[in-house]
Amino acid sequence: MRNTLLGSLVVFASLLVLCNTQCYVELYDKNPEDPPDECRDLDGVTHKLNMPWMTENCYRCSCDETGIHCCNTAAIPGGFDTTKCKKIFHKDTCSYSVVELENPDKECPVSSWIL
Repeated sequence: MRNTLLGSLVVFASLLVLCNTQCYVELYDKNPEDPPDECRDLDGVTHKLNMPWMTENCYRCSCDETGIHCCNTAAIPGGFDTTKCKKIFHKDTCSYSVVELENPDKECPVSSWIL
């Protein structure tokens, strides 16, 4: 009974993590003119199959024969006082900070982050 309960909790925790991830898939039809070992993203840039790259918006992507798979790498603040604070995205470090609306030099406490 104990092992069954533990196994159920592990499965539930895994599903919870998967549901909170920020990923997407771009399905595409391969252009016959493209080399067989490459894919082309929405910006027209070609990438080698199964070789990851980072987008300017901090998504880690890779492609295979079915499409381009991308996941956010920046942890997003989720637990803070939105009436007194705002989140700011920093592209150069792929990170967020949370600061007071009235005093942007002062950071706000954050209780949870979503990745």
